[in-house]
Amino acid sequence: MSEVVFVRRLSPGTKSVLAVFARYGTIIGLLAMIAAFSLLSPRAFPTVYNFTNVLNQASLAMIIAGGLTLAVIVGELDLSIGFAASMHGVLVTGLIVSSGLPIPVAILLVIALGGLIGLINGVIVTKIKVNSVIGTLGVGTILTGLSFAYSAGVPITAGVPEAFLQVSLGRWLFGIPNNIVIMAAVLGGLWVLVERTPLGQEIQAVGGNHAAARLAGIDVDRIKILGFVGSGMCAALTGILLASRLGSGTTSAADPYLLTAFAAVFLGSATLRDGEFHVFGTFIGALIIAFGFNGLSIFGAPTYSQYIFQGAILIIAVGLSSLGRILSQR
Repeated sequence: MSEVVFVRRLSPGTKSVLAVFARYGTIIGLLAMIAAFSLLSPRAFPTVYNFTNVLNQASLAMIIAGGLTLAVIVGELDLSIGFAASMHGVLVTGLIVSSGLPIPVAILLVIALGGLIGLINGVIVTKIKVNSVIGTLGVGTILTGLSFAYSAGVPITAGVPEAFLQVSLGRWLFGIPNNIVIMAAVLGGLWVLVERTPLGQEIQAVGGNHAAARLAGIDVDRIKILGFVGSGMCAALTGILLASRLGSGTTSAADPYLLTAFAAVFLGSATLRDGEFHVFGTFIGALIIAFGFNGLSIFGAPTYSQYIFQGAILIIAVGLSSLGRILSQR
């Protein structure tokens, strides 16, 4: 309440400027960053090759962040996604190399398992009433243990077929990297689901107000569980594509995607809408992080600067999201 009162004390002109910044600040920041990097490195940064490389490198983070967006829209947090993606990468590689399963079968089984883990997360949160932070963190820790048990902590590298590597590294459609095509299909599908379907309206209603959604006859628990299922399936797909890109199944390979996904989602909530989480915003947030990392790399910044940048981006993202919500209550 005090925050809202503070905003009301500002002059109309100041509130208008803040409102524009809260709604368009991320897009303005993205364009300004691209322009600055282009001026500072005109030969290396503003090229089709570099922009394609940025999208390709960011595609997996965008997929896992897109799934997380579903969980966050319905008012929950999924902290298991990074650990789950790592386990799925180990599992899909093991199923192909050790169990001899055909690549499509192994991929489908692992994606289905990702949905099952999301279902378990959803049941723990909605039926057992465990806080989503605690519940999903606990599930993620269990998955890390299972991953180590399955692989004995040793990366699965020997015998990975070339056909599996090409799932991530190939260019099957008009010379576009497969990861970019898959990312576009996933995020496009999620956007249509949330923005253009009756189920999406229910998802947004639950995220907007749980009590009102229940009074409107919406099964809130079912919608929340579906959000976790979507998050789990996207984490599984990310783990599969990462294992294909690396040519190995490694127990902690995807763990860093957790922070990246949350930064992208919260940056997205400050894009075009007043503190609301949405798929297109997540895409913009992931682009900001990707171009930031790319620029730092081109200018030879030390590795630790990427962690500083990502942590700062997360803080700024939450701040912009909070500002948007406050201004929306004017």
